[in-house]
Amino acid sequence: MARNNSFIKLEGTLDGLTFYKKDGQSYVKTKSGVTKSRILNDPAYKRTRENMQEFAGGAKAGKALRQAYAGVIKIVADTYISARISGLMKRVINNGTGIRGARELDLVAHGNLFMDFEFNKRKPLNAVFFAEYAAPTLNANRDVLTWTVPDFTTGTFINAPEGASHFKLVLAAGLVSNYTYDALQQGYEPVSGAENGLGGVSYSAAIPLSGAVGSDTTLTLDLGIGAALPAAVASTGAIGIQFYQEINGEMYVLNGGHAMRIALMG
Repeated sequence: MARNNSFIKLEGTLDGLTFYKKDGQSYVKTKSGVTKSRILNDPAYKRTRENMQEFAGGAKAGKALRQAYAGVIKIVADTYISARISGLMKRVINNGTGIRGARELDLVAHGNLFMDFEFNKRKPLNAVFFAEYAAPTLNANRDVLTWTVPDFTTGTFINAPEGASHFKLVLAAGLVSNYTYDALQQGYEPVSGAENGLGGVSYSAAIPLSGAVGSDTTLTLDLGIGAALPAAVASTGAIGIQFYQEINGEMYVLNGGHAMRIALMG
């Protein structure tokens, strides 16, 4: 891979060279000499095919997690969240049972790998929100989450972005099934598809960034399952803070400064 310093900025493939952009920079690399057919059929690439299958499984489960948090992810996440989640899902697979290329993705057993996952790696929650609080809790069915934050002084315990006049505390949740490799489908499939990718979000009232909040803040989020979740479904919970600017009585969400992390795997 090399950086393209020419004033001509191309994108695409030309004469065996691939031109592309990343992080605002232009790069060029040579086209791989290994054909897709060889990778899929040559015994020498068996390990590569195994890795490809498991990476695809991790990406599929990662998509379900992002879908579950769709209500907040566009506001609080960085541009690399898809890759970071897929990478962690692959680590879950690495800990799974079975043969290489078809190891189980057991998120229920290995959900600890996602604990404290930051939706924006450059804006961790503990760099924005310093108040004391306990982790959110789950009910017995694992479909209702509760988070309580004791009263605190906003000016002391919040690092607010410029222009913010208010904030909201956020409690979000997502359900993700374990995945197994299906030889007939030639890919990973959720063990419990009905719950897979379901999620929700709950917000506090808009709180001014001045003085004390005035009382404890309790958020409750009911995912509406109404029964015990299947054992193969992981219940995840995330906590965060979003910032707003009040203009003529209306609250407008800011473009940045927000933070959220996964604080519960149950």
